[in-house]
Amino acid sequence: MNFPTESSDLFAEFPPLEFYPFDPLPTSPTPIPPPPSSLPAENLTVPPSDPNPNPNLSSVYNPLAAFTVPKKRRRGRSQRNVPPSFQLPTLPNGNPSFPPSSSSASIYAPDSGEIGVGVAGAAAKSLPDISDEIIVINKEATTEALIALSAGFPADSLTDEEIDFGVLPVIGGIEQVNYILIRNHIIAKWRENVTGWVSKEMFLDVIPKHCSTLLDSAYNYLVSRGYINFGVSAAIKEKFPTEPSKPTVIIIGAGLAGLAAARQLMRFGFKVTVLEGRKRAGGRVYTKKMEGGNRLSAAADLGGSVLTGTLGNPLGIVARQLGHFLHKVRDKCPLYSVDGKPVNPDLDMKVESAFNRLLDKASRLRQLMGEVSVDVSLGSALETFRQVNGDAVNSEEMSLFNWHFANLEYANAGLLSKLSLAFWDQDDPYDMGGDHCFLHGGNGKLVQALAENVPILYEKTVNTIRYGSDGVQVVAGSQVFEGDMALCSVPLGVLKSGSIKFVPELPQRKLEGIKRLGFGLLNKVAMLFPYVFWGTDLDTFGHLTDDSSTRGEFFLFYSYATVAGGPLLIALVAGESAVKFESMPPTDAVTKVIQILKGIYEPQGVTVPEPIQTVCTRWGSDPFSLGSYSNVAVGASGDDYDILAESVGDGRLFFAGEATTRRYPATMHGAFLSGLREAANMAQYAHARSSRMRIDRSLSKNAHSCASLLTDLFREPDLEFGSFAVIFSQKNSDPKSSAILRVTFNEPHKKSHGDSKPDQHSNKLLFQQLQSHFNQQQQLHVYTLLSKQQVLELREVRGGDGMRLNFLIEKLGVKLIGRKGLGPTADSVVASIKAERGKRKPASASLGVKSEKLK
Repeated sequence: MNFPTESSDLFAEFPPLEFYPFDPLPTSPTPIPPPPSSLPAENLTVPPSDPNPNPNLSSVYNPLAAFTVPKKRRRGRSQRNVPPSFQLPTLPNGNPSFPPSSSSASIYAPDSGEIGVGVAGAAAKSLPDISDEIIVINKEATTEALIALSAGFPADSLTDEEIDFGVLPVIGGIEQVNYILIRNHIIAKWRENVTGWVSKEMFLDVIPKHCSTLLDSAYNYLVSRGYINFGVSAAIKEKFPTEPSKPTVIIIGAGLAGLAAARQLMRFGFKVTVLEGRKRAGGRVYTKKMEGGNRLSAAADLGGSVLTGTLGNPLGIVARQLGHFLHKVRDKCPLYSVDGKPVNPDLDMKVESAFNRLLDKASRLRQLMGEVSVDVSLGSALETFRQVNGDAVNSEEMSLFNWHFANLEYANAGLLSKLSLAFWDQDDPYDMGGDHCFLHGGNGKLVQALAENVPILYEKTVNTIRYGSDGVQVVAGSQVFEGDMALCSVPLGVLKSGSIKFVPELPQRKLEGIKRLGFGLLNKVAMLFPYVFWGTDLDTFGHLTDDSSTRGEFFLFYSYATVAGGPLLIALVAGESAVKFESMPPTDAVTKVIQILKGIYEPQGVTVPEPIQTVCTRWGSDPFSLGSYSNVAVGASGDDYDILAESVGDGRLFFAGEATTRRYPATMHGAFLSGLREAANMAQYAHARSSRMRIDRSLSKNAHSCASLLTDLFREPDLEFGSFAVIFSQKNSDPKSSAILRVTFNEPHKKSHGDSKPDQHSNKLLFQQLQSHFNQQQQLHVYTLLSKQQVLELREVRGGDGMRLNFLIEKLGVKLIGRKGLGPTADSVVASIKAERGKRKPASASLGVKSEKLK
């Protein structure tokens, strides 16, 4: 297999998103050049590798060693003059040390000699052991790896989510490589035709039979987590059950997160009710139809408008399912001075380069400052560097700097003085690759399709959410809605306001995360004109100001003439100006915008007409949003997005929305993906509860069966040290989750790390007395219920079992009891572990790895 060169079209095999070369409106002076139909390699984003790759695999299974990562720092103007960077690694000399296989059966080795993700046949000959183990599904493994990469999967390792899901019994080795190849192949198959349903049977002829367990694992994971078979196509709608068979779920908010979760849960068989405060669905995604005389009309996106990246973007996939076309936002973005004159291109490039240098210096500064940078704002660092270096030497250059600062505040919906220097761009590595696009006719088409047949109750303003072990109650006015679980998908601004009361109150950890994260503001002025006077050869243009305090006021214009169906122009208001705009009379705002447009176009001999209809947004005053989108404020970090995403009430109350996704905050696709994520989490909790109930009923009838079950589980404990053994749920990574500890007496003493030199201050006598007391018995087991964190602390105690027992009783204050004394709580934990282990595959003998591990 020949590797592509740097100039090759690496994405030629990608199923392309459809772009529509729109015909210009009759009054357009110049036609629009057709946008490219291919997806450029330089726009692909590489997610950082997980911390668990097998070092022996990285050199072989890593076709994506180097990319240029595009920065989200520019929404209004794309980053320019960034050379593409894409390199495939060469194979190392010699064989990586794979664990040898103990079985030679079922070897799948096609004649092509390809290995992993497209190793050349010549190189394959130097790795005979690997070629006997790694399967080859087809000849396009590199392309499939790229497609999976665009969906957020690392090239040579598992995601944390996959590990928590338990896709493999043992991490690393040949089995992990084969799993990744199968996973990538399934994703690529789905992307070939996103309107169909990808079934597991499609792969039975191409996946070797000895890998059927890996196929089951990969397919079940991708379907349940919403990576394939999602959306609004007819084939997916057919999979919705006619009657729900699972518990009731209440979803608060009919935005993209709530709608995505609702559709997924309905397909899973849950009974879903969505409560929406507004009279419409979509939340902060709102397309308004503007109309005027002469049958003029246009679809104006007053909220979320730009699909930021098309590679792997789930909303791009929904658009394909609907047959809607995307229009690439062209890179050309001329800037106009305060007096309306075009900015000199050389000066523009000079200041932009200086601005980029400031960002680079700020990045190096935070590395030097370390943890101290958490308490420093990005704005203070940029302004200090600008003044020290004297980058702006005249008023026009200062105006250009202010424009770039305004654009940065637009990208983050927050003042630079409030953005965290340490983490303001923490999500940059996860940016969706590909072009930024408009959807023809507005994003309301996506909302309309997603809301179809979803039971939404409008004008239901939720004021209280109660959650407990028996379920949830959601209060909206005088109505109370009850369910098994609830999903809260309201914006961060609403959570910050405290308008929804949670009973019991949310954990302090979550309350602090809500307080730390920033929630900024962006406003718009949409104007429908009688004709296009600004031309259709560009999609954006900017305007400078000589006052830094108003730098974000109408600093950027979006032309929607090619996609909205009419002569529509939208002016953006960002930063501090967006806040002041909330109290500005609409007539004053429109007057200012028209003055700016006249200053730009009338010197060119172009008459600027009065708009037929205008709309000014007020997202900060909207009680159902109270802002636009989230950012990392000073004192916050990416961890706070994870904290907001955590469920509470032992799997009863869940959270979704753009402010709950660490990788894709402040984006429409981030909100959508968070809904799919929580639908999977809710289904998982519901299944675990159902399994526990079934086993609990069985155990209540026969106490002996519980004892037998516990004995069976401890035949393969998850941890062993000295006379102590532990079992716990592998999927639940929460350190506070429950584990069952067993202490065995009158058993041959197992030497542990701390047993060689017993501590003279340990409670050794207590342990010896217990051993002596039960001397006549063959073996005695006593138990207790601990948290995972306590188990880890206990394991680290040095001085032998006596010291550990002293720590357990004196420090942790627990009691060791017989099996019957564990009670129903422990029985539920046992049932959950049993249900999970029933799905596990025994560790491969060829790997020779003991399953004593703790994530």
